[in-house]
Amino acid sequence: MAYKTILVNAEAARRAPYIAACAARVALAEQAHLVGLASTGINPLMYQCNAVAPGVVLRQEELDALTANARQALAAFTATVSGLGALSSEERLTNDALPDSLIRQSRYSDLVVLGQTDPGEPAPLPGETLPQQVILHCPRPVLVVPHAGDIARIGERPLLAWDGGMAASRALLAAAPLLRRATLSTLAIFNPVRVYDAHGQLAGADMATCLARHGVKLDVVARDTDGDVGEALLTLAADTGADLLVMGCYGHTRLREMLLGGATRSVLRSMTLPVLMTA
Repeated sequence: MAYKTILVNAEAARRAPYIAACAARVALAEQAHLVGLASTGINPLMYQCNAVAPGVVLRQEELDALTANARQALAAFTATVSGLGALSSEERLTNDALPDSLIRQSRYSDLVVLGQTDPGEPAPLPGETLPQQVILHCPRPVLVVPHAGDIARIGERPLLAWDGGMAASRALLAAAPLLRRATLSTLAIFNPVRVYDAHGQLAGADMATCLARHGVKLDVVARDTDGDVGEALLTLAADTGADLLVMGCYGHTRLREMLLGGATRSVLRSMTLPVLMTA
């Protein structure tokens, strides 16, 4: 597997150029095509207006302003990535809600890149975040870039969260294109004996062998913690100098569209390094 098409959120935001640059660096390393997406949000706005007052039509100048803002964001995306090397890229403009557009376009991509929720900017819907919505509903791995700090490298020293589960398995194998280029990866297992029959006789051995066959060089670290596993992962990432965290994204079975698991929630809230997740 390789990343041949990478989709990045190009929506106007404080960190948009930085997120685009991070996506471009990955695309250059993978020799992938980069798609910058921005949305006007016109379709859901028109639906909401008509639901409140049937027959209401938005003024053309309002529609033009929304379109102009999205086009300006795409122009900024192109300006950012054009100065980073010989990169194949394109702009994509949609009229749907941003989360819906990213989820729909992810079906035609190998990797999605977006930013961590910035506390200073509004969420798409009350109580939800853009990363949460996209990760739980798209079929591809999602690389989330922190909303603060400068990221000099991505994927030279990855930390891989392994608990023997399906979501983690999908995430680790989905990250294989990045992991093959890593200097050394660390496979982290917390509380290996607390989940019956999750790891076999030697925790991490089977997954380490699986990844080694993909050309991934790695160490295995097993630790116990009585605290939040997400916080423990971030602490270990800092201790090992990790520049990427790879993990499964967990939702509660019947409420997965509304609620994230504790470790996932902790990481998305407190992350200080890029995080690649799949659901």
